[in-house]
Amino acid sequence: MGRTFRIKLRLRRFGRRHPWFTLTFRSLMVFSITFGGAYGFIAGSRAENSGYDPHTFAIGVAFLFAIACVALAALSVRLRLMRKKLRMIALHNEALADRNWELQEAEQRARRLFESQGDLIVLRDADGRITYANDAYCELAEKPLDALIGSRTTLAVLEQGDTALESSGTRVHDQKISSPLGPRWIAWREGLVRNDAGGPAEMQSVGRDVTDRTESERALAEARDQADAASRAKSRFLAMASHEIRTPLNGIIGMSGLLADTPLTPEQATYVKAVKTSGDALLSLIEELLDYSKIEAGKIDLEHRPFALGGLIEDITELLAPRAQAKTIEIAAYVDERLPTHVIGDAARLRQVLLNLAGNAIKFTSTGGVALIVEPGIWPNEISFLVRDTGIGIAPEAQARIFREFEQADDRIARSYGGTGLGLSISDRIVKRMGGRITLESKPGTGSTFEVSIPLATADGDQKSFTVPDLSGQSIMLVSPESIEAQLAALRLQRWGSHTCMVSDADVAQALLPERSWHAVLIDHALGLAGIEQLGEVARLHATHRIVMFTPATRQELQPSAASAFTGYLVKPLRSASLAARLTATPEVVAPGLAGEPLIEPADVIETPAAPLAKGLSILVAEDNEINALLMRSLLGRLGHHAVITTNGAEALESWLSAKSASTPYDLVLMDIQMPQLNGIETTKQMRNVEAGQPGRRTPILALTANTLVEDRYACFEAGMDGFLIKPIDREKLAEALAGLAASRHIAA
Repeated sequence: MGRTFRIKLRLRRFGRRHPWFTLTFRSLMVFSITFGGAYGFIAGSRAENSGYDPHTFAIGVAFLFAIACVALAALSVRLRLMRKKLRMIALHNEALADRNWELQEAEQRARRLFESQGDLIVLRDADGRITYANDAYCELAEKPLDALIGSRTTLAVLEQGDTALESSGTRVHDQKISSPLGPRWIAWREGLVRNDAGGPAEMQSVGRDVTDRTESERALAEARDQADAASRAKSRFLAMASHEIRTPLNGIIGMSGLLADTPLTPEQATYVKAVKTSGDALLSLIEELLDYSKIEAGKIDLEHRPFALGGLIEDITELLAPRAQAKTIEIAAYVDERLPTHVIGDAARLRQVLLNLAGNAIKFTSTGGVALIVEPGIWPNEISFLVRDTGIGIAPEAQARIFREFEQADDRIARSYGGTGLGLSISDRIVKRMGGRITLESKPGTGSTFEVSIPLATADGDQKSFTVPDLSGQSIMLVSPESIEAQLAALRLQRWGSHTCMVSDADVAQALLPERSWHAVLIDHALGLAGIEQLGEVARLHATHRIVMFTPATRQELQPSAASAFTGYLVKPLRSASLAARLTATPEVVAPGLAGEPLIEPADVIETPAAPLAKGLSILVAEDNEINALLMRSLLGRLGHHAVITTNGAEALESWLSAKSASTPYDLVLMDIQMPQLNGIETTKQMRNVEAGQPGRRTPILALTANTLVEDRYACFEAGMDGFLIKPIDREKLAEALAGLAASRHIAA
């Protein structure tokens, strides 16, 4: 069957190649058949015995003619169909020819692209022999294509980089190879490809010269490492500078405090106060520089602990109140009652930000006052802190600049008000670290409003710090000059449900008193002593509570009297709990501060040393600085304790061991961290090692350190210390620590 098909195929091919032979053969066959058939039919019909019948002959001829016509018609139809198929085949062949031309052109373009591009392209079979390589590879290998095809030639590798395998199976790696132009880094991508449908898969390697990129990355990495090293060096330098500055500053502030306790002339007291003020200003500058260095080094850590929101805000206003009152301006706070009383966050960092903003507001305000308002933010669990002042304002072009490092609104302000320009930059970074933002609205000559929005979650088991009084239907008169404190107090009273009437003139207040029964009358001392006493007398018949508001500086002007017209007093800035307590107190009870306690305090009070304890503590002080050692001896002596001074860790350890062996151990060790021979950390570790093998209570050890970094504190606790005191030593904190230790010792005894 196959042989017959091949013979027919060859005959057809021969006929297509020699069409004249096919035409002649077919014509001859048709003529022979036609002539033979016609001749035989005519000869047979004319024979004597043929039985020739003209009618039958005519019918036969007609039948044959009909058959011929049908055959001709079928042949014509077949020819038409064949022509149609031929036309379709011609069109298809033309399309195939165009497609074949396009494929050839695309193949040529791809080949030219492979040959002309800078990437290296090489194909290898399963045995590693090269089946294709472009011109770039040939040039790098320094061999012609003919020499590479079929060979196992590889490039000389000087260094192999990291290798990675992608999910598609492509292998990616870098190699440093030798080339005519010197060492070059090539990034390879290798994967299996199949060029022929039935052929085996080949390994295609495409390499790109990434020498410039690799060198740039290495240069950037080196620059980053150098920057990190410089940042660490800067942090170490600032920490060391802080330590070296704090050490003499501890002596300056401490000695000036001790000197202020001695009898001084007014001129000498002025000089001592100036020394202490300068020392405090220098300490504040050091704190700002340290905070800036911590933020730059990324070492700022945030705590997440519950704290009282209202207490924090009111503590800030009370802390800044003396500064504001010294400039005859007011500072007041208001916390929205819709907010939780306890939230979770970093209270210390929030206090730092608000103290900076409110302190700046006081510094740049000469008339009016400063308001610290806390209200819900625009997002869930977000709280907004608004610091609003009536100061000089900030120009629009300077509002974005003041949040940069060492920037202020303009040079004139820097010369007039001073400052480093770090406070707002530090505050902005702390707030962003807490997930919040700082915005500013200001107009020159009108004032500024800084808004700090921070997410603070509600603490579990949130408890109200005080019971909010229900003043629904109660009438309260607030007699005060128009001020920020009066406006916020009126807002607070209205939120508690009272009908609040604000009056700025004492005569108008006296005229309004008889119109109704008043639950309380709040009178500001700023109206003048004579005016408030007269108004208080008039208010006896019309108001249940008669309360006077004053600042600590004006408290001495009120004379104690059992017949006083006032039932209570409040110190500005007002605390919500104090205001609520006064408004809900029994009206018959005379205010303790007015009847039971003297209100007059001396203008210049000289602090007296704390009363010595019945039996002072025995304290070992390890301090290598002579001035600081003298300061600690004096402070401890004034507090009624006995101090033994050593100048290095080795002496401290020896003295501690001697006292312990003599059964007279020290009650406390104050350990300086940086000392010669043996530092405070190593000395503490050796003391704890000795105590580890002995029964009894271990000796409390407090660090005396000028280092404020977190890692320094951790080092103190890991060494076995019980706490630390930061230089310059705060006398009050030292007294509190020693009093707590003395109390625990007496309880144990």
